[in-house]
Amino acid sequence: MNQLKEFYRLLTHSFRNLLPIILVVGFFQFAVMQQVPEGLGSMIMGLLIVVVGVALFLQGLEMGIFPIGKNLSNEFAKKGSLLWLMVFGFCLGFAAVIAEPALIAVASQAEFISEGRIQAFTLRVLVATSVGFVVALGVVRIVLGHSLHWYMIIGYLLVVAVTFFAPEEIVGLAYDSGGVTTNIVTVPLIAALGIGLAVSLRGRNALTHGFGLVALAVMVPMIVVQIYGILVFSFADPDLLNGAVAPMADTATLDEVAAPVAGSVLLGMLKDLLVMFRDVLPIIAVVLIFQYLVIRKHIAHVHKVFGGFVLVIFGLYAFVVGLKLGLFPIGQSMAEQLIALDRIFFIYLFAFTIGFATTMAEPALIAIGQKAEEAGKGRLNGNTIRILVAIGVAVGITVGVHRIIAGDSIHHYIMGGYALVILLTWLAPKYIVALAYDLGGVTTSEVTVPLVTALGIGLATHIEGRNVLIDGFGLIAFASIFPIISVMLYAIAVELTTRWREAQS
Repeated sequence: MNQLKEFYRLLTHSFRNLLPIILVVGFFQFAVMQQVPEGLGSMIMGLLIVVVGVALFLQGLEMGIFPIGKNLSNEFAKKGSLLWLMVFGFCLGFAAVIAEPALIAVASQAEFISEGRIQAFTLRVLVATSVGFVVALGVVRIVLGHSLHWYMIIGYLLVVAVTFFAPEEIVGLAYDSGGVTTNIVTVPLIAALGIGLAVSLRGRNALTHGFGLVALAVMVPMIVVQIYGILVFSFADPDLLNGAVAPMADTATLDEVAAPVAGSVLLGMLKDLLVMFRDVLPIIAVVLIFQYLVIRKHIAHVHKVFGGFVLVIFGLYAFVVGLKLGLFPIGQSMAEQLIALDRIFFIYLFAFTIGFATTMAEPALIAIGQKAEEAGKGRLNGNTIRILVAIGVAVGITVGVHRIIAGDSIHHYIMGGYALVILLTWLAPKYIVALAYDLGGVTTSEVTVPLVTALGIGLATHIEGRNVLIDGFGLIAFASIFPIISVMLYAIAVELTTRWREAQS
């Protein structure tokens, strides 16, 4: 009975997360376009399946994965072994990201749009390996007590430098790949690891040292994917590179190439579930190996843990099916209809409102905001943080949409944005830097990613003269950059105001 009550709570929580998106889409569909979208029944069914999938997934995490993860972290802290902490951090980061449904969707779209030059599985492995490496590095940073400033400044200088040389076909995808690494699985696992480790070590501050792992997990994949793109596009067949990119004309094509969709018969459904199991298997393997071979203790309530794993797999399956039926078609349909209106203002307004609405409802952001408020001890307010981040995301997506409409190169926007971020890192109060970078990583939710990605691809597909691979990706990157800027600017303004008041008194 308690489990049913908890599942109902998660179900309503998942629906509340989707509600702002439904309201925004409904307003534009009926008040602006004044028409019922094609395939409305399928879209509604897809949204409901997403709600159920997310609820099942979260229930599985609470029942199985989180308790074991927390126990492993405590055991490693007791051992005091930096090497084992690094190994555990690497394996945890790799396993969480390789199973990330948003990354699966983005990588699949990239393989289709690039006509196979970018391989989806290779892209996922590269991103997961880089996240694992950087989580291990972040653990070392916390143990040694280093400030995050130099890690981020040097890292983003390298990001900007690589962007300068990277082919424009890969830049938007690279930044989007970094953005989707911090999602429904990684944010809770990685953030809990960092904060828990900082709290357990003497002389470490939860706000200054505990945050930052999520930020590192966003940054490094951007570098790795761009290097991958340089190699792919430098050695690919020139005839392929100059060829037309296949447009994503309908949702049936997307269904065939994106993450697995529901089979029409029992055998097809079983096959899709087995694929989901393959994607979650790395997390299960990491947990079991470290539990039995390193910690050498039996799992408490093993039946409950096993049930949690099963729910995670079924939740991921339902989530992916719902995306294909609901959110991807909505994003593409809205883009097509807004362009047909020939009123650019409404495209910008939709981008701003959908960015703000999805971010305010983002559960990972709410959780991080609460943790930051606790760690800040009066200096930070969770609701203020959410509003600042939501404004940053809304502005970022609007700027990204403008780039697609104007046909500008993403290089200049990205390099300019991170140049500003680097400058603000120098100027901002030290206590806010790690949190600001982490907040830039938690803005890409399990709902926002597919909707925003579909919006970008839809705009690039239906605006004449745009290349889907070059112009369609990148909105997620803008949604990650601008919250960092908004939070740091706010912290700088508060500090300057405080100093001015102290000088006046």
